[in-house]
Amino acid sequence: MAIIMDGKALAAQMRAQLAGDVSTLKLKTGVTPGLAVVIVGENPASQVYVRTKGREAQAAGMNSFHHALPGDVTQEQLLALVHRLNADPHVHGILVQLPLPDALDSQSILQAVDPAKDVDGFHPLNAGRLSLGTPGLTPCTPQGCLRLLKHYVPETLAGKTAVVLGRSNIVG
Repeated sequence: MAIIMDGKALAAQMRAQLAGDVSTLKLKTGVTPGLAVVIVGENPASQVYVRTKGREAQAAGMNSFHHALPGDVTQEQLLALVHRLNADPHVHGILVQLPLPDALDSQSILQAVDPAKDVDGFHPLNAGRLSLGTPGLTPCTPQGCLRLLKHYVPETLAGKTAVVLGRSNIVG
């Protein structure tokens, strides 16, 4: 039996729930969650992605901090920005948009992000937690796939057979 999974409808429900959660958090604590997005260069697909993230964060009642850097930014300049964002109490999540230009060492940039603010789950500590099955921040795409599956197939996924096509650190 085939199940048609409507990801857009589920995402709309989740966004509405998130907006309610953010509103409750603000009322109870006075804290407004803040997402900092860092993009380097002019990759058109990345530009669309980070604009969407900023718009969605604001729609949920969060602060969105957009940092667009030129493609010729130095490793030291980018690391300095990441360290400032790590230390900023108004920034609760950091997303460094990949890919970075070839001249930059992506791994050292991702490792510089505070694991507690690493919304992509790319920091080695978060990746290790994911591998071990312990709590931590996880990459968005697989997390979204699991949420979709759990919504439409609420019974346990343990023991099920799945096929993942492709390979990357964040999706397959």
